[in-house]
Amino acid sequence: MHVNYRGSTGYGSAWRDALTGRPGPTELEDVAAVYDALVAEGFLDPARAVLTGGSWGGFLTLLGLGTQPERWAAGIAEVPVADYLAAYEDEMEGLRAYDRALFGGSPEEVRERYVRSSPITHVEQVRAPVLVVAGANDPRCPIRQIENYLAELDRLGKPHEVYRFDAGHGSLVTEETIRQVETALSFALRHVRP
Repeated sequence: MHVNYRGSTGYGSAWRDALTGRPGPTELEDVAAVYDALVAEGFLDPARAVLTGGSWGGFLTLLGLGTQPERWAAGIAEVPVADYLAAYEDEMEGLRAYDRALFGGSPEEVRERYVRSSPITHVEQVRAPVLVVAGANDPRCPIRQIENYLAELDRLGKPHEVYRFDAGHGSLVTEETIRQVETALSFALRHVRP
C-alpha cells in the first residue's frame, strides 16, 4: 500500500506543510493510522508487514523501524537518510537549505529536531531485519551517514544486509535496477513468509 501522508501534495498547503518542524514522526503517524485500520479490517497480517521506501521513503523506513518496531516484520530502505546530522554536513547546499526550511533552522539552531527525526537516534529499538540499498556516490543521501547507521546495526548485533551500488541516488542502468529489485525481493522472501 502507498500512504499519502501529510507532507505530500494534493490536499492543500496545510497538508503539505504539516511536517514542517517535525519531519518523519508526522508522516509515520499517518502510516501507523493506515496500518492500524488495515489490521483492524483483517486486510493486513502484522506478522508479514514490510516497511519499504526509497529516498525520503527510505528515511521513513529506517525511522519507522526504530520508532514503531512492534509493527514491522522487515524493512527495505533504498538510498535513505539514516543519520541526519552527518547527512546535513555532507549534502549539497541546496539540500541544506531545504532541510533548514523543513526543520525550522540548521542543526546548530534546532539540533533536537534533527536528532528526534534521525533514524540513528532510534537504532537500538530496531527489531526487524533491514536491507539498506546505498549508492556509493549519492550526493543527496551521502554514503558516510548510511555507513554510520550500518556501523550501529553491526555494533548492536541487529540483523541487516547491505547492497551497495556504484552510482548516485539511483541508477539509470537497467541491469543495475533489476539487481536491486531482485535483491529486495530476495530479502523480503527470506524474512517474511509469503
